[in-house]
Amino acid sequence: MSDQTEGKKIYVTLAGLPLSFHLEWPFRKSTSGADFWVLHADIRLENSDGLHAPVAVNLSATLHEVLPSLEPKDVEGPVINALRKEVDRRQLEFVKSGKLVPVQFSSRHYDFKRGHWVFGKATDEDMASLIARKVYWQTRLVGGDVWLGDQTEALYVQTTTDHIAEVAKTLMTQGLIKMERRYATANPALMAQAAKFEVDMRTALEELEKKHAYERGQKIAG
Repeated sequence: MSDQTEGKKIYVTLAGLPLSFHLEWPFRKSTSGADFWVLHADIRLENSDGLHAPVAVNLSATLHEVLPSLEPKDVEGPVINALRKEVDRRQLEFVKSGKLVPVQFSSRHYDFKRGHWVFGKATDEDMASLIARKVYWQTRLVGGDVWLGDQTEALYVQTTTDHIAEVAKTLMTQGLIKMERRYATANPALMAQAAKFEVDMRTALEELEKKHAYERGQKIAG
């Protein structure tokens, strides 16, 4: 395993894009005079020819008030999920170069009444697909066992790590993975579905690129 993949975590969008995140800690107070904090990040589209999305995560003052701290232990998962949600919503474009794109990390991702993060509830079927894709891409791109007790994943689909483990058991019964103490190992039957996962990725990327090409055309026409 190379130094570049050592310790890398793959997070997959609900549409099927395998991503990794490079976050340049810490958050810094904006120097523009506005009341927000900024974290530079780079979202890398794995299994691509160097495509990535450089972003500036802008943390609102309203959300900052409810956070225990701006340390990675408290906000890394929510930041990754906020960025992953922007990719799922096709708001970010992957390029080979490009300037930083501002992304609002704000109260829309937080339920103040109930005091928890909100990134959208997924069905068990969607969760099963997400887990299968995660295990496949993590195994193919990094190797080793895949940790399914990741709180970041549970937050993204608005559930618990216990429920993620329960859903993963359906993949075990299908012979796709083995799981022990929430570490999943891909079976040959899962890796044999490579073509399906590749098609899912290409389709999701084509839809994303189509949206941004249309928006550029609209701007030119306007």
